[in-house]
Amino acid sequence: MQGDYSINIDFETLFSRSPNPYVVLDPNFAIVWMNEAYLDVTMRRREEIIGRNMFDAFPSDPGSESHRLLRGSFERVLDSAETDEIALIRYDIPNPDGGVEEHYWSATHTPLLDEKGDVAFILQHTVDVTELHGLRRLRDEKGLVERANAVQARNLDLSAEAERLTSLFEQAPGFMALLGGHDHRFELANDAYLRLVSKEDIVGKTVAEALPEVVGQGFVDLLDKVYASGKAYAGHAVEVVLKNEAEDRAERRYLDFIYQPIFATGGAVTGIFVQGHDVTEQVESAEAQKLLINELNHRVKNTLAIVQGLAAQSFRQIDDAGDARATFDARLSALAAAHSLLTQTNWESAKLREMVRSSIEASAGADIERFTLSGPDISLPPQTAVSLAMTLHELSTNAIKYGALSNDVGKVDVVWTLERDDGVAAIKIDWCESGGPEVTPPQRRGFGTRLIERGLTGDGGTSVSLDFSPGGLHCRIISAQEGIEP
Repeated sequence: MQGDYSINIDFETLFSRSPNPYVVLDPNFAIVWMNEAYLDVTMRRREEIIGRNMFDAFPSDPGSESHRLLRGSFERVLDSAETDEIALIRYDIPNPDGGVEEHYWSATHTPLLDEKGDVAFILQHTVDVTELHGLRRLRDEKGLVERANAVQARNLDLSAEAERLTSLFEQAPGFMALLGGHDHRFELANDAYLRLVSKEDIVGKTVAEALPEVVGQGFVDLLDKVYASGKAYAGHAVEVVLKNEAEDRAERRYLDFIYQPIFATGGAVTGIFVQGHDVTEQVESAEAQKLLINELNHRVKNTLAIVQGLAAQSFRQIDDAGDARATFDARLSALAAAHSLLTQTNWESAKLREMVRSSIEASAGADIERFTLSGPDISLPPQTAVSLAMTLHELSTNAIKYGALSNDVGKVDVVWTLERDDGVAAIKIDWCESGGPEVTPPQRRGFGTRLIERGLTGDGGTSVSLDFSPGGLHCRIISAQEGIEP
């Protein structure tokens, strides 16, 4: 039968009699206890230093490396509740004669925790290595000390940099998470990610465990493919339904994100970095805008139909108005075509090449093959697009009636360029007819000619010149408007 052995140890007596120096500080770095070995090595009496702040009892220049190293070590213990060590520190000690003795120390700072796990005291254990340091200098071995200092400095720099990167990771506006292993286990997740998923306790869990609602939506399958292939996956405005457990409801979100594989030194995938942004508001705003534009388009088409009906009734009462009505209908159709083209781009802009081609084709039909179109693709603001569409429609109609398209051999070259003057973009369009009947200047300016020359802009941003040379009409259109972009 084994005996029952138990020992009651008086740790204060044990530490008091230890030959190694020990001192205990409170969280404000006030000295609350020390053993005799500590008093001996520091050449102080207990009543001189008990209750005093460490940096008052043993003063040093706050800007010195010694002060920075010691305070930094204390603060790391308070922040992390973990032991911290200083491999080598110079900290001079005043002697009883009023002088100061150079000392080098190796220090270990150990947290003493209370019942809540908070740091109640810091136990400092120091070893005076002044003689060793002196011997190394005498034996020309200071390189070792310098390397120790350099390693310590690098470690401190790396620690500070790690803390800085961690802070940036946590505070990043986009959501980020680090998944480890083939089962995609959360190793890190920043605040934005936790807010997105409405959960806090996901680190250490797999994606399937922490977010079971996304499994059936295919996101775990995507992670499996990225892990197996080593190829990143990017999603844009991807719909995902997440469960908000606090409010017991499902939330539909739209995300821009990337799954980026993380590789080990040998090239094997070890995890996946998740990064992205919640674009729900942008997607919903775009959907709302699309609905409004479709409603606007529907109403404008109804209005144009009403105008066309009124015109039909009005022209019916006028004898010999057939040609006038056909011209009016064609212009109205050109306006409707320009409007439809702008509707396809949510009334934000229209592409010049598509606008030129559709405007000409609406009038010329199959004769579009007799046109040569040349120039860069340029985005036009809505007002400029409508103006150019109406102008090109009139030019096409005139070419069919009187110009290059009135016979079988004429042709039309349409060339445009984009130029900048004092930061303002300007489009220059040249309409050049050739091969048609000999051109003579018109005796009067009809509505179509006036429409071409005025450009329909009303703001002075567009100028049009007409040259009725015998070989063929040359029209130059210059439009300088805000919103013109290559």
